Amino acid sequence: MANPIARRAGGLLTAALALLLAGTPALAVDHVVESQQARFAVETVAGGLEHPWAIAFLPDGSALITERPGRLRLLGADGALSDPVARTPPVFARDQGGLLDVALDPDFLANRLIYLSYAEPGRDDTNGTTVLRVRLTDDATSLQDGRIIFRQQPQVRSTKHFGSRLVFDEAGHLFVALGERSDRAYRGQAQDLDSHLGKVVRIFPDGSVPPDNPFVGQADALPEIWSYGHRNIQAAALNPATGQVWEIEHGPRGGDELNIVARGANYGWPLVSHGINYIGTPVGTGERTLPGMTDPIYTWTPVIAPSGMIFYGGEAFPDWQGDLFVGGLRSTALVRLELDGEQVIGEERLLEALGHRIRDVAEAPDGSIYVITDSSDGQVLRLSPRG
Repeated sequence: MANPIARRAGGLLTAALALLLAGTPALAVDHVVESQQARFAVETVAGGLEHPWAIAFLPDGSALITERPGRLRLLGADGALSDPVARTPPVFARDQGGLLDVALDPDFLANRLIYLSYAEPGRDDTNGTTVLRVRLTDDATSLQDGRIIFRQQPQVRSTKHFGSRLVFDEAGHLFVALGERSDRAYRGQAQDLDSHLGKVVRIFPDGSVPPDNPFVGQADALPEIWSYGHRNIQAAALNPATGQVWEIEHGPRGGDELNIVARGANYGWPLVSHGINYIGTPVGTGERTLPGMTDPIYTWTPVIAPSGMIFYGGEAFPDWQGDLFVGGLRSTALVRLELDGEQVIGEERLLEALGHRIRDVAEAPDGSIYVITDSSDGQVLRLSPRG
């Protein structure tokens, strides 16, 4: 589907800086924004994070935040940041690599299990995306009983395109979104079923393979693979209305793609693309689609550089219920998409005027929306309604 005209009028900040009366500085209102369907305050909850990559809320209103150099922190409901949680895994912390996504087990209240994806250093300067299942101690100061449940193969020499979003479906399967590692020497493996590069894999929480995965029992195919032909997926979420996983992957120059992840589907990279190579040459044959390949339902050119996404379902913003929110790195925007089933019928860009690279977005238990910004002094911002 071609990208309709984005509706951006509400994306600009319309109110001057407003400070709260004496109170906790972390909860000061920085801006009030008039958007198309909501009036909301933007508050700086915390700062001083080094390239934070993911945020995941715990049931008590606190949140876990990963920092790419390898730290995991707890953000208290009061905005206080903990010291780094002990016993995180060693990571390959160069360029796009490091400690990446964090997700809670569906039965977290009973087992306190969390899942970390990260760039793992390998032999001979190779690396790859790995997923660790580990227990968060009751006081949230340390990790215990860790076990690697997935390791991307092959490990290669690259500092880019680790992908790495983690999503549980309603049946408890864990979907791991992976990149194709960028380099021309490797990217073609996105089409190869004996490689994890450029794939979405589907596993049980213990790392075992569901017997109904599409390539189970197929010779020369890795049984974990659910879909293939992906470039670099850094945004993924479960659509609660349908139970399907949706993902957004980076295009090259143009062609960021919103896709619904279907069983056994081929999304075309690097044979087709809605963008072009960075040097200006066509991708593959220059075609946007080929027979047997699944087309995106929405694209962006110029790119937004997507990272992090949620389907909003809270009560704080009733007019936003069912909308899709996406972090934008290049666009420095929180992108809101209005949906009609599987069609995008409207787009609005929020927070552009702040100029922050938005790395992840999450819905808090109270229905407010949190975003984290990607910089050496990364921030946690909270969006809450204002009448």
